Amino acid sequence: MPNTFNDDVIAEFRANAGRVGGWFAGARLLLLTTTGARTGAPHTTPLGYLPDGDRVLVIASAGGAPRDPQWLRNLRADPLVTVEDGVFTYRARAEVLTGAERDRLFDRAVQADAGWVEYQERSGRVLPVVALEQVPGPPTPPSGSPGAALVAVHDAFRRELALIRDEIDASGPRVGAQLRVNCLTLCAGLHHHHRMEDQGLFAWLAVERPDLVEVRQRLDAEHRAMAALLEQLQAVLATPQPDREALRRDVARLTGQVEAHLAYEEEHLVPLLDATA
Repeated sequence: MPNTFNDDVIAEFRANAGRVGGWFAGARLLLLTTTGARTGAPHTTPLGYLPDGDRVLVIASAGGAPRDPQWLRNLRADPLVTVEDGVFTYRARAEVLTGAERDRLFDRAVQADAGWVEYQERSGRVLPVVALEQVPGPPTPPSGSPGAALVAVHDAFRRELALIRDEIDASGPRVGAQLRVNCLTLCAGLHHHHRMEDQGLFAWLAVERPDLVEVRQRLDAEHRAMAALLEQLQAVLATPQPDREALRRDVARLTGQVEAHLAYEEEHLVPLLDATA
């Protein structure tokens, strides 16, 4: 059956690189496309997700409904799915978690948002937790010019930094397990992005535009400075009971450095990338 609410969210998500308003405003949101168990047709659903390192987690709450949602029934039949994160589109393998792993990750989600307990109680069922892990192969990059694609990736980091700052502000005296994972996943994502730039974009820049050596040197230096700060942030998170104020300070410093770096990079590289294309 058509779902007008979902259709509207999907259209807004795709039109605005993952940004939506209304019910999902400010949430971590993805689009999950499964293959219909009966029809074989693609079935796309907007879902909130939880970062979990190299994978993401979704919970089959169905808003507290007593039956499992259709997307869960579909992926039980065919676990190969498509994920849109607002920037990239990639194929993933879905795994419905069981036993102690499911319980641990559901408890972690509840620490971050007690609403999951309410959904579970209302539904009268144990809410399934599903891990989505990207299969080998490059994702589909954002559409548009190379410069616009770079800005889209940067905007995703800006949004995630803003979410984490808000989560730290809203947290109690202790840093919850999910907030730790969110921070560590961000650290890994920034490190990977910078490594790809070092090996690709900056290496190309050194050969093709030697006149921009000062720009490249500044960007290299900023990458090294952020790598040191990421290590410091990870050290804080590695302690048994991270200090929230230390975490807040490090995230604030990281945010300032990242935003200044992204703005400088866009100022100098977006026109170059678009002109080259």
